[in-house]
Amino acid sequence: MEVVIRPDAEDAGRTVAGIIHRAIVAGTRTLGLATGSSPLGIYRDLVRRHRHEALSFAGVDAFLLDEYIGLRPAHPQSFLEVIRRELADHVDLDPARVHAPQGTASDPRQEARRFERALTAAGPVGVQILGIGVNGHIGFNEPGSSLVSCTRIKTLTDATRRDNARFFGGIDEVPRHVITQGLATIGAASHLVLIATGPHKSHAVAAAVEGPVSAMCPASVLQLHPHVTVVVDELAAARLEQQPYYREVARCKPAGQGY
Repeated sequence: MEVVIRPDAEDAGRTVAGIIHRAIVAGTRTLGLATGSSPLGIYRDLVRRHRHEALSFAGVDAFLLDEYIGLRPAHPQSFLEVIRRELADHVDLDPARVHAPQGTASDPRQEARRFERALTAAGPVGVQILGIGVNGHIGFNEPGSSLVSCTRIKTLTDATRRDNARFFGGIDEVPRHVITQGLATIGAASHLVLIATGPHKSHAVAAAVEGPVSAMCPASVLQLHPHVTVVVDELAAARLEQQPYYREVARCKPAGQGY
């Protein structure tokens, strides 16, 4: 795991966008996309790179981490619509290649299994973007989730629903259930890139990076993956005890070595 500390949220977003840019140029054709507030800066910079640096998403497949159960795809807060609004509508990413669990499927359990099969058939995700919840969740794998879980239905805690209520008219409008990639599903990606910004994420970041591997902090499972990059701003890094080490590693990287 490599921890990259950036001065602010905007710089963190640019750093992750650069990782994705280099991966696509190198031949990556499958991306994993996350929603929430932290990744938005990534998508803004990817749009800029498409417009001004000829970054092309032609031939790329994008798989979303999760989707609310009960929200139609065109709902303003469905994750599919968010990705369309923030990224896909502004670049040359084929809408037919943007894959998400169907939140309105008549049988959500069967839909979760279908999505898992689709991910497997597409081959490993080249770069998977992740955010982190204040309780340490990634995707919507709440504390207590199995570290070897696959795509499935999860029940959101009230704490998570309160966090997401800012995107809705209030907590009562936030769905209680989601279809989410499991921790093992996420871990099948070749390169995991977690972005976290702001002081409210500092405790979760420290637990995920420096705490024990535990289902009580689902993001701590990243410690078991062979290629993880954690990009944080100064505020989200505030509780990391090994900050001097992370900064030294970043400063002394061999020439030409990326993330």
